[in-house]
Amino acid sequence: MSDDADVNSGERGNNETTGNDELTYADAGVDIAASESATASLVDAVGDTAGDYAGLLDIGDRYLGLATDGVGTKLLVAEALGDYSTIGIDCIAMNVNDLVAAGIRPVAFVDYLAVDEPDDDVSAQVGRGLAEGAERADVELVGGETAVMPEVIKGLDLAGTAAGLAHKDALFEGGAEAGDALVGFRSSGIHSNGLTLARAATTDRHEYTDPCPFTGYETVGEALLEPTRIYTDLLEPMRDHGVRGAAHVTGGGWHNLTRLGEYRYAIEDAFDPHPVFGFVQREGNVSDQEMYATFNMGTGFVAAVDADRADELAAATDGRVIGRVEEGEGVAVEGIELSSE
Repeated sequence: MSDDADVNSGERGNNETTGNDELTYADAGVDIAASESATASLVDAVGDTAGDYAGLLDIGDRYLGLATDGVGTKLLVAEALGDYSTIGIDCIAMNVNDLVAAGIRPVAFVDYLAVDEPDDDVSAQVGRGLAEGAERADVELVGGETAVMPEVIKGLDLAGTAAGLAHKDALFEGGAEAGDALVGFRSSGIHSNGLTLARAATTDRHEYTDPCPFTGYETVGEALLEPTRIYTDLLEPMRDHGVRGAAHVTGGGWHNLTRLGEYRYAIEDAFDPHPVFGFVQREGNVSDQEMYATFNMGTGFVAAVDADRADELAAATDGRVIGRVEEGEGVAVEGIELSSE
């Protein structure tokens, strides 16, 4: 199942939670609990599947891994700016990063583009982003599908599937152990989750074309469109240093750490959030708990590894030790307790 709970809710005109009211993801149109419940119902109906971040198929001495995901409502920001050149990177990133979290090397990608009407320029922009994403992830684009469905789609939707391979002894164990250290890796920005909340927070008083109030971007929309970082380069170093399990911090924010097992995850030295997160929080009056339960907040990928090897892993990559795994339950980030889901 996709990690992206950022379903296509409509653009908000006026944010009815102005003033001192706190804006939540549910207020913006995405109820994570309801999404998880619906996903569980789907899984119950189709039966158990092997794998967590990726579906696994036993093909002898190896596993074939498959992951499917889309770009979410980040597409509405692209539409508003008329800039679709980077969403292909996001589409590939959201899929290949899930494979990496399972210890699988991505090798191929297929895309699905659904539109209300064909547009040569838009298709070319999407294609350039897919090509750039494939190069960054070191995967082959092996085909795809474009569907014209004016009665189903308004604008466009972009999704895809990544395939990967791993020898059976190369998969991560999948879980952490009490006493493990947590090594985190920097995100590039919001990535492709939580955009419904980010859009609701920023469009109350701003247009996407407004000048960006912090450095690095010309407009507010450009900051929201910063493409998702691709973490395929971490796979070999993580294997070399005995990583037990990894978490891709996507839909549900830092709650994703609980997919590593029923422990307490104490984060004390996370990467500083990018300025875009502070902007979203201020504009929407979003609580700290809601921010960390929705967004990556600057750390897009986390690995659980034996504490004695954590510094080596961090030194071999661009990571750093951000916390530890303890007996207990829940997630605490910089002293902020996240409610259990």
